[in-house]
Amino acid sequence: MDYIYDGFKEAIKLLLGFDKEVYGIIYLSLFVSTTATIISSLICIPVGIYLGIKEFKGKKAFSRTLYTFMSIPSVIVGLVVAIILSRRGPFGRFDLLYTPKAMIIAQTLLVTPLILGLTYSLSKSRGKEIEKIGITLGANKRDIIILTIKELKVDLIVNIVTAFSRAISEVGAVMIVGGNIKNRTRVITTTISMMNSMGDYPMAIALGIVLLLISFIINSAIYSYGGED
Repeated sequence: MDYIYDGFKEAIKLLLGFDKEVYGIIYLSLFVSTTATIISSLICIPVGIYLGIKEFKGKKAFSRTLYTFMSIPSVIVGLVVAIILSRRGPFGRFDLLYTPKAMIIAQTLLVTPLILGLTYSLSKSRGKEIEKIGITLGANKRDIIILTIKELKVDLIVNIVTAFSRAISEVGAVMIVGGNIKNRTRVITTTISMMNSMGDYPMAIALGIVLLLISFIINSAIYSYGGED
C-alpha cells in the first residue's frame, strides 16, 4: 500500500510545484472541452427550443433518433472524425488530424446530440406554456425562442454543464483524433490512461485529483446559481 501513499504525495508535489507539463495538460483539456461545449451550445440551444415547441411530421421518429444519438459511444465519433480528417478523407488537405482543432471537432460532435436532446426535451415539456404567453404578448418565433431561453436559463445551464462534463471526461474520441502527443494533444483523460498503463501513478493521481476538483467546482457553482443548498 506504500506505493499508493507515495503516489498521492508525489501528486500533491506536482500540483503545488506548478509542474509545467501537468498544467499544460490541464489547460488544453479545459480549452478543448470548453470550446466544443460553447460551439455546440450556441447552435443547439436555439434549434432544440424551436424543434421542441414546433409540431412537425415525423416528430416521434426524430425524438427516438435524437435520444439514441445522445448516448453514442465516443470511440465511434472519434473514428468518424479521424476518417474524415485523414489524408485520404475529404478534409485531409487541411492537416487537422492529431491537432487540438481535431479534438475540438470530435468533442463538438460528441456533445451536440446531448445538448440538442436535453434542450429539445426541456422545450417540449415546458416550452408550450411559454410559447402561449409569448403569442399572447404578440411575440414572433424569434422572440419566443429568446423568451424561452430566458425562462429556462437555469435548466439550460445545467444541460450545458452536463455536456461539458461528458466532454472533459471522455477518452476515446480525443485519443483517436489527437493521438495523445506529448506537449501537443495530451489531455487529462488520455494522460491518466497512459500513465496508468505505464505504472506512473503520481501524475495519474494528480490529474485525477484535478478532474475531481473541476467537477466539484462546476457543480457547486451550478447549485449555488440555482439557489440550492
